[in-house]
Amino acid sequence: MSTVTLAVDGMTCASCAARIEKRLNKIDGVRASVNYATEQAAVDFDAGVTTDDLVAAVQATGYTATIHRSDRNHDDDYRRRLVVSAALSVPVLAVSMISAWQFTGWQWFALALATPVVSWGAWPFHRAAITNLRHGATTMDTLVSIGVLASYLWSAWQVVAGDDHHQLYLEVASVVTTFILAGRHFETRAKTRSGAALRALLDMGAKDVAVVRGDREERIPVDQLAVGDVFVVRPGEKVAADGVVVGGASAVDASMLTGESVPVEVAVGDEVTGATVNVSGLLHVRASRVGSDTQLAQMARLVEDAQSGKADVQRLADRVSAVFVPVVIAVAAITFAGWLLAGGSAAAALLAAVAVLIIACPCALGLATPTALLVGTGRGAQLGILIKGPQVLESTRRVDAIVLDKTGTVTTGRMSVASVVGDDDTLRLAGALENASEHPIGRAVAARAAAAGALPPVTDFANHGGRGVVGVVEGQTVAAGRLTWLRDERALVAPADLLTAAAEAEALGQTPVWIAVDDEIRAVIVVADTVKDTAAEAIRDMRRLGLTPILMTGDNERAAHAVAVEIGMDPDVDAVIAGVLPADKLDHVKRLQSEGRVVAMVGDGVNDAAALAQADLGLAMGTGTDVAIEASDLTLVTGDLRAAADAIRLSRATLRTIRGNLFWAFAYNVAAIPLAALGLLNPMIAGAAMAFSSVFVVSNSLRLRRFTPSR
Repeated sequence: MSTVTLAVDGMTCASCAARIEKRLNKIDGVRASVNYATEQAAVDFDAGVTTDDLVAAVQATGYTATIHRSDRNHDDDYRRRLVVSAALSVPVLAVSMISAWQFTGWQWFALALATPVVSWGAWPFHRAAITNLRHGATTMDTLVSIGVLASYLWSAWQVVAGDDHHQLYLEVASVVTTFILAGRHFETRAKTRSGAALRALLDMGAKDVAVVRGDREERIPVDQLAVGDVFVVRPGEKVAADGVVVGGASAVDASMLTGESVPVEVAVGDEVTGATVNVSGLLHVRASRVGSDTQLAQMARLVEDAQSGKADVQRLADRVSAVFVPVVIAVAAITFAGWLLAGGSAAAALLAAVAVLIIACPCALGLATPTALLVGTGRGAQLGILIKGPQVLESTRRVDAIVLDKTGTVTTGRMSVASVVGDDDTLRLAGALENASEHPIGRAVAARAAAAGALPPVTDFANHGGRGVVGVVEGQTVAAGRLTWLRDERALVAPADLLTAAAEAEALGQTPVWIAVDDEIRAVIVVADTVKDTAAEAIRDMRRLGLTPILMTGDNERAAHAVAVEIGMDPDVDAVIAGVLPADKLDHVKRLQSEGRVVAMVGDGVNDAAALAQADLGLAMGTGTDVAIEASDLTLVTGDLRAAADAIRLSRATLRTIRGNLFWAFAYNVAAIPLAALGLLNPMIAGAAMAFSSVFVVSNSLRLRRFTPSR
């Protein structure tokens, strides 16, 4: 299936979004989700459907749609109408409400001032109501338009007919229009602010780049940069695309992507990420990923996808909004008839019915979830935390255990050789063998051996997952791996001195790699990883969130316990799972879930992907593999483990905000409509309350912009 994001223009409330979504989903082969807050429709469609079909479906519903993001600023229109309407409404309100200011013919004066407010000022509501009426639909604008016009036309008839002027409601029509315009103005401004983080992310990249062409530089737009091009990054400039440094050395500030303020030193052979800033030296970089393939573009897509999705609670609100307006119109009609049947005057009946129409507000329901998602995911992107979708938020609330993969998550993942017990020739052979391996331990052994000279080639290389590797080097069969593997499957016996050395290494939390040449164990190479400086603080943060940390590693039990102690865990109390093979990580997560635990997992490697997908909440370190990131629910762009706790805190805060918004939106309507029907609310107060409800929901969501990480 293909995917497209449509910019939808003309929506004024959640009912509009629900109608468009329903129309799009009626097309065979289409799955659509329409977001009122972002004014976008995220659509998946199969080969039998074209984008023209999708645009036509939106237009058939009474709205407009384009493939590209709309740059139209609706706030300019609302602000202009608000200023004029407010200026005209104040004297209408004053002369209508203060008897001492009423002069001969004041009714005609009020009617003259109210007419442009009701016609021109309220025109966006009338236009939307007419458009929807043509398509047999009603929206929030229908309620506003009927309420305002009913008050105005009743009053105009009274003035022209010369009847009782105490039953004029011109101030109601004018002030309600002004209040609702004010609500739309502030709502539009707040929605713009709520999406500011994503727009900043999209605008973060470089606009042009100096590309090396032969012996000269040529500055071109960044969208013309191709994979393989070498470009120059001077101090203070942004790196134009993801690539590898081929010349120079410098410090690179990646804070806009990772949230980390300390610049990272890079030199020839190191990878750099587009949109980061070169702090000091001159760099020559060969582009490896450009355009939509860069990490920045992928981050932006993740954030956009998250913001266009819907949580289950929002789908309930959408269903309510879809039937809300017709129900309110029915309630208003029943209110009008009820007052007349009870012996009330036509004026009192009209006033109560108009109050019902004006007070009802499905807008707050439609804004409750998307605005919180907009702000929460945008703030996360600023901090290097990518939330994949709204469904993730519910998982963070329930999680009570967090499984931490050791290598690359709790530790730096940069293994180095601490000592070698054996001769130099065995190290050289082992280095040649491990040079064919991608395992961090193997790379460390190969690097140590290569430092002493060139390594010979290896043939017949075989990897026995999680146990060891074997191959032929210079005609000799060389094996490297666990002692249990060499002993059980190859029937080899370890010398006593090597056993002693290995035991001492394990006691220190280091990992012994056993080396056998032609069926004889000849050496032990001791490899050590370094625990991240912030790991212990991260564990404390997780405990404060009510999470039980569980350390999982393929290392032996002594090494695992040593690392656990270093990061503040007690192996006698806390769960430390050692000796785990890559294929077993998934089974351990399933076992924890079968015990009733709601499990989060943090990992970074290809072998973590299945477990990350199985976990109730998967968190991938952004420094890890693409496979792990794809399988996770949350991506931590920085390698700092503290970001895991921050991600859960931010997700929970976003979920609390959504729930608070929805409670307010539902409670407001449940309480306000009966009061209006009983005549206990003046329509002007109802208009102000309706406008306030939407502004309150958006403003409440904007508080997430102040979320601060624990560090």
